[in-house]
Amino acid sequence: MSRGVLAKQERTYKRLVDLLGMARRSGRVSWLAIRDGTDAAVEPVAYDGPDEYRRAQLDAARGFRLDRQAGQESRLEVWCGTAGLVPQLATVTDPWGVPVYASAAGLSARRAAAQRAAVGGHSSVRIMVIGDWDPTGLHLFTALAEDVTAFAALDAPDVTMHFDRLAVTEDQIAEFGLPTAPVKASDRRSFPGTSTTQAEALPPDALASLVRDAISRRRDTGILAEVLEREEAQRRALLEGFPA
Repeated sequence: MSRGVLAKQERTYKRLVDLLGMARRSGRVSWLAIRDGTDAAVEPVAYDGPDEYRRAQLDAARGFRLDRQAGQESRLEVWCGTAGLVPQLATVTDPWGVPVYASAAGLSARRAAAQRAAVGGHSSVRIMVIGDWDPTGLHLFTALAEDVTAFAALDAPDVTMHFDRLAVTEDQIAEFGLPTAPVKASDRRSFPGTSTTQAEALPPDALASLVRDAISRRRDTGILAEVLEREEAQRRALLEGFPA
């Protein structure tokens, strides 16, 4: 839709879903190519034996990481209105150690954000939000800011909370020529726009660039380099404890 190949219509979306479902069933599209955000499972951790357990421990040591936001003046978080975007955004934010959350999550998730602000020694927390340009998207942004700020006043009174709306904006709609739809007549909530646009309409590379630029502008590269150096040294020390 972001490239204008498909019209932004409900029937077009449903047809696309049907076609992709058939393509996956037939093997034309790999099952690994599309993530299904509706999957939910809790499986017990078990091993075939001691050797597999040791391999798992070795893999864990190879993946050892420190908190890559340690020492920075501000802790960063990215929140998005669509849970399906979380894995896509996480691939962009991961090198900086910046977490990604779904802003449509419940009250407990917002309280957890305030509790995170209380630890880590940061003087401020900046939450950068990606959401639809529509009444619901703006409402979620406002509700998130209000709730987290209120909780932080109790859980982290010495930490300053900041909230930025990274996308979607009216300027981005014009810049990227994003598809729009009329505001639902039944939605009476206040909204400054004349049409709506979903966050998924942003081309993935453009969205990645927006997030990457927003994070890099707010990182002290020297501090991050020191953390990465310690991380590598400690990883090597851990791996030395495993037999060759």
